[in-house]
Formats: sequence, C-alpha cells, structure tokens
Amino acid sequence: MDKKLVKVHLALFTVNLIYAINYVVASKLMKDNYIQPFAIILLRVWGATLLFWLLRRFVIREKVQKVSDYFRFAYCALFGVIINQLLFFKGLSMTVPIDASIILTSSPIVVLIVSVLVAKEKLTILKAAGILFGATGAIMLIGGGDFSFKGENTFGNLLVFINASSYGIYLVVVKPLMRRYQAYTVISWVFLFGCIGVFPFGIREFTQVDWAAMPAWAYLTLAFIVVGVTYLAYLLNAWALQFVNSTMVGFYIYLQPVLTSIIAVLAAQDEITPKKVAFSLLIFVGVFLVSRENATEIKTGKGDEKEEMVAK
Repeated sequence: MDKKLVKVHLALFTVNLIYAINYVVASKLMKDNYIQPFAIILLRVWGATLLFWLLRRFVIREKVQKVSDYFRFAYCALFGVIINQLLFFKGLSMTVPIDASIILTSSPIVVLIVSVLVAKEKLTILKAAGILFGATGAIMLIGGGDFSFKGENTFGNLLVFINASSYGIYLVVVKPLMRRYQAYTVISWVFLFGCIGVFPFGIREFTQVDWAAMPAWAYLTLAFIVVGVTYLAYLLNAWALQFVNSTMVGFYIYLQPVLTSIIAVLAAQDEITPKKVAFSLLIFVGVFLVSRENATEIKTGKGDEKEEMVAK
C-alpha cells in the first residue's frame, strides 16, 4: 500500500477513535447536567478556533486568493460546523443514543450521493459494495437487530438525520478548497465563520453554567472535547481530504461503533460476542473495498484532476 495512503488511513482511524472515546466521556458530562448542549458547542467551536488561529499566526500564514473563497468558507461552516454540531447535540438530547447512532450511519451514503451528483465522482461497484457492507455491519453492531424508533423520539431523530446529512454535504463542498489551500488555512477560516453562527444559539446556555460547581473531571472532559474532538479531529479530517475523496473520509464513520464497542469492553461495560465480531468484519471489508478505489486514484492522480474540475 502507498505510504501516503497509509498515513491517511492512520489519520482517519485516529479521528474516529477520538469520536468513539467522546461517546463514552461526553455522555456523562451531559447526563450530570453540568453544562447544556449549546453551551458545549459554543465552547468547543470558539476554543478550537482560538487554537487554529494562534498556530496559524505563528506558523502558517497563507493568504486567501480571492474574495469569492470567503463565501465558500462560510458555506462550508454552515454545513460542517453550525448545522452539524448544533443539531447533533440538540437531537441527541431529544432521542436515545441507539437511534442517533443508527441514523448517523446515513452520513457516508449522503456523502456518496452528493459526491456523484455535485462532484461528479464515479459510482463504482467497489464503492457501492463497500457502502453496503459498512452500513449493514454498523447498523447491526449498534442495534443488534433490536431497534427502538419510538414516536416520542421522532423530532430528535429528524434533527440527527439533518446533522448527518449536513456533515456529508460538508465533506463534499469543502474538498475543492483543499485543492487550492493548505488544510490548516481552510479549517481556520471555516471555524472562524462557524464562531459567528453558533454564538446566538450558545451564549445564553454558556452564561448559565456554574463553573465553580464543576468537578475536575468535567473540566478535563471539556478540554478533550475542544482539543481532541474538535481541533485535532477536524484538522486530521481536513488533511486527509487533500489526498482521498470525500466518500473515503465519510465512510470511516462506520468504524465508530466498532471502536466504541472495544472501548466499552476495555472499560468492562460490554463483552465480545461472535455476532459483534462478525458485524465488525463486515465494516472492515467495506473499508477495504472503498480504500481500493482511493489507492488507484492516488497513484494515477485521477482524484486531483476531478477536484480541479469541480473547483473551477
């Protein structure tokens, strides 16, 4: 396998490992009511933006080439930061985790559809088969065949679906910018515009937080959400998008239930069963099939040519 592709896979694996850990540690913070969902979003977006721009000021000082790109950054912020993050936390508070997890598996499918329709990405048998294997494995691993879509969760489920679709759209529309700028430049501007969008939604809940009552572990969890789940995860995803198509990046979402299960087993909160192993293997087969396409594009440079056409 190409060394560059190995690094991309490691980056995407790290991103989804971070997200898997977040499911475990952030849920306790929410359940104990130390801080409300929109307050967390305000803190993570503004905190990560500060980190992005501090490093950008001292290390990476790439200029924006044209005014129209500012509108592209704002457009990406709408789907990748504002709608994505606000609706996920709000939806999660109005539904149950299993419903939300199953709905999130629609994101890679949305990525593939938007990539084909907007970015003119070719729909191949390998990609379609990979999506099918991954979706089946993820849904069965999360639900184990016992799903619980109840009427009272409908609105929360709808918000999570919009969140998943929004993130899928973001992965496609941000790709052309990755061909024109360094990943760090793109993500810095996207989050700066994201700050503006989340402020009116989060400022009220943020001012209501009783910071003195929060224990040390809660502060550590918030630090992890800002630095790991937001700053590092978004940066690694952006970097990976420079080398592989949006479908590959979105597809890695299917690894989250696998990694979450492993973490739960290590924390003695779950156990390994033959069914879970089988469902996990389906996901890894899907990853292999989709990654075969990206390996070919990296070697031939076809992916770069496609994205240049979209950018124009």
